[in-house]
Amino acid sequence: MEPFALLLAATLNAGTLLALAALGLLINERAGIVNLGAEGMMLVAAVAGFATAFHTGSDVLAFGAGAAAGALMAAAFGLLVIWFNTNQYATGLALSLFGAGFSAFVGIGYAKEKLAERMRFEIPGLADIPFLGSAMFKQHPMVYLTVILTVALTWFLYRSRAGLVLRAVGESPESAHALGYPVRRIRMAAVIVGGALCGIAGAYVSVIYTPLWVEGMVAGKGWIALALTTFATWRPIRVLLGAYLFGGVTMLQFHLQGEGVQIPSQFLTMLPYLATIVVLVLISRNESFIKANMPASIGKPFFPGS
Repeated sequence: MEPFALLLAATLNAGTLLALAALGLLINERAGIVNLGAEGMMLVAAVAGFATAFHTGSDVLAFGAGAAAGALMAAAFGLLVIWFNTNQYATGLALSLFGAGFSAFVGIGYAKEKLAERMRFEIPGLADIPFLGSAMFKQHPMVYLTVILTVALTWFLYRSRAGLVLRAVGESPESAHALGYPVRRIRMAAVIVGGALCGIAGAYVSVIYTPLWVEGMVAGKGWIALALTTFATWRPIRVLLGAYLFGGVTMLQFHLQGEGVQIPSQFLTMLPYLATIVVLVLISRNESFIKANMPASIGKPFFPGS
């Protein structure tokens, strides 16, 4: 059972970074903003987090640097699309391309560096349980914090007044504006918070998931996170479950290789992206289901007074 415990542990680890980024993008989209720049934000946050961890030895500061980098890039994106009314999709793609190039430039000096030995975590008592201990109770604290964040975000969106206002802005910004709510500021706050979560996900990649810096190391995970929001029909709990599903598919390739399964490595590498395409195609077949759950004003600009 040990190989399966290790596979489950790796699934939770891989799913955590996808969940963090996808939850950030979900907050954006619930406010009516589509940000295609997750890949770029995660890359810049990854190099910021790695550099901070390398110089300070602190994971907490590394995550803070990643969150700040992601929030700063998201703020620039928000300024362009919310106040200057640039096209959300084009601006997001530009942000992603900028992040890829900028992170590669800044990270040149860190490409051959290594972090100090990472601290190992486990929950006393529970970590000794056969199978479950190795699989679930020897994870980095961020794994458990992500689960808590998912539950908290669910409560915020569906049980709090502020969450109701956020969803109202995503459904009908004109109506929210007529009721006196500052739609642009609410959208900007949602974009910055979403960017910070993408930044934490990026830092998690370079500090915990694979503790090193390599150019382009996010390797499409930002795009998978973007697809997860649609896969989960914009619901946090489903985002978490979907992240673990895609994380499991990602880790399965390494598990099969370790077991000596004779499958071309190129095919195993493309499994997560193939699964993403298949799931999106299946969901897209039910257009009424998508429309019933999708924020009505997603991707649409808002002009106060128009």
